[in-house]
Amino acid sequence: MAKFKVVITDLGYATYQPETDELAVVDAELVLAECSSESEVGEACADADGVITRLAPVGPAAIEKMGKCRVISRYGVGVDNVDVPAATAKKIPVANVREYCNEEVSDQALALIMACARKTSIRDRQVRAGLWDIGAKDPVYRIAGKILGLIGYGAIARTLHRKVSGFGLAEVLVYDPYVSAEEAAKTGARSVEMDELLTKADYISVHAPLTDSTHHMIGPDQFGAMKPTAILVNTSRGPLVDPDALYEALKTGQINSAGIDVHDPEPPKEDCKLFGLDNVVLTDHAGWYSEESQLALQQSAARNVALVLAGKKPLFCVNPDVL
Repeated sequence: MAKFKVVITDLGYATYQPETDELAVVDAELVLAECSSESEVGEACADADGVITRLAPVGPAAIEKMGKCRVISRYGVGVDNVDVPAATAKKIPVANVREYCNEEVSDQALALIMACARKTSIRDRQVRAGLWDIGAKDPVYRIAGKILGLIGYGAIARTLHRKVSGFGLAEVLVYDPYVSAEEAAKTGARSVEMDELLTKADYISVHAPLTDSTHHMIGPDQFGAMKPTAILVNTSRGPLVDPDALYEALKTGQINSAGIDVHDPEPPKEDCKLFGLDNVVLTDHAGWYSEESQLALQQSAARNVALVLAGKKPLFCVNPDVL
């Protein structure tokens, strides 16, 4: 009989051999569950020594039922489906996985910027429909000489900054209350307030975490401050952008276009108003994905648990005071 029990609350990968291998080191049995509600999470994890979660709601009621849990580890950077204060109250560390997809998400952001700037998605549809020589109907602007604005300047945003360094941009502006002007300047960016970024940037890429204070941080007022030629890209969290305000800004030409990888809600509903617009490129929260990043994600999420069960600190922890 295994020494520990580790439950995965909800599934989404073809194999769980990476987790099995990581947890075997501490003699932990891996149990796969498919929970869609908080009550199901609580029931499945009641006697678990460790919990690994993807999208299932790990709320206070579920955490309260966890009688033996020593660590909750989430696949990914964000932990918005985990009630961190409730876990902290029970002295359960909440671990996440950082830096596993910096390259992939920055690639996705760049791809969306390019798709919007060069109108590749709509051009594809138009050519398939038999249209040709359509450039004059939809102006495309040169990228060189433009300004990129980064909302949030963590690892992914900095990776994107590195990748655009050869595009001949005039300037890269950064809004991040947790990054000093001196730190931003070391990378060639200029730290500004949000208002300046919104009014000056030609391309705006969102890389902020989702918190109570950042929910709908891009809304009607922010769209109203942007240039009519501005392109907005969001590869972070859907609720950072007010979806109704985004629709109105795109529909009325308040901004040029948008590239959206993350949605509010996810997946979008069948009647999502954005589906009827040509000036938005939509992807399915796939920015994180590559074969390499998925393997790293699975390994690291399980390693967080294995380390704690072995009496050590997890690789990454969002409430380190409980350690």
